[in-house]
Amino acid sequence: MTERQQKLLAAIVEQYAEVAVPVGSSLLAKAFGVSSATIRSEIAELERLGYIMQPHTSAGRMPTDEGYRYYVNQITEPGMAKPVVGNGAERALAARVSGGGAPEHTIRNTVDTLVELTHNLGLATISDQLYMSGLSYLFGQPEFIHPDQVQEVARLLDNLEPWLYEAAPNEPLSVYIGRENPIGGGAGCSLIISRFRSPFSDRSYIGVLGPTRQSYRDVMTMVSRAGKTLEAALYE
Repeated sequence: MTERQQKLLAAIVEQYAEVAVPVGSSLLAKAFGVSSATIRSEIAELERLGYIMQPHTSAGRMPTDEGYRYYVNQITEPGMAKPVVGNGAERALAARVSGGGAPEHTIRNTVDTLVELTHNLGLATISDQLYMSGLSYLFGQPEFIHPDQVQEVARLLDNLEPWLYEAAPNEPLSVYIGRENPIGGGAGCSLIISRFRSPFSDRSYIGVLGPTRQSYRDVMTMVSRAGKTLEAALYE
């Protein structure tokens, strides 16, 4: 993939995450300062590679699961610029995540803060249970307005707790996009989780579940920082 195609894919991912509407070629041509014909040619190549799709003939383009994965791999490569999360997010985490209280309370507060910051469903393991918060945010997303889609997400949630304890991901931060999800791959969700150490387990997890349409830079950073901040608070 050329550098311009990489930037074009990133623009489509980020614009679609913001507005939840397929991105038109005219908007992209204006943003990149090139002709519409050039953009259409680049879009055709990204479609051929399987990174973007057109939901119907008159629509713009939206990322596929493969497109999101390519984008996430790019932004997590060594040497890539670190995402900038607003000071408000940092302060919210610092204010809500404080040690000295019951570990369960600290973990729940951290999850609730992630929900407010990301507008996703938040989750964390507490002993042998999975705490979840923010269902209204999850089902308020435009991707999940039809009953069959809601059913797929519900099936994923039913199987999430046993899978998480069985799989026990070992990476500091894990991102499962769409069909990569070993459970509920057809639900159109992304699961972003951070491993942290707690009094309950050396492999505790905190993260978010939401549509594949995510502001991955910011959400991944917030989940990662939440895990680190939480671990520090639990052992201060």
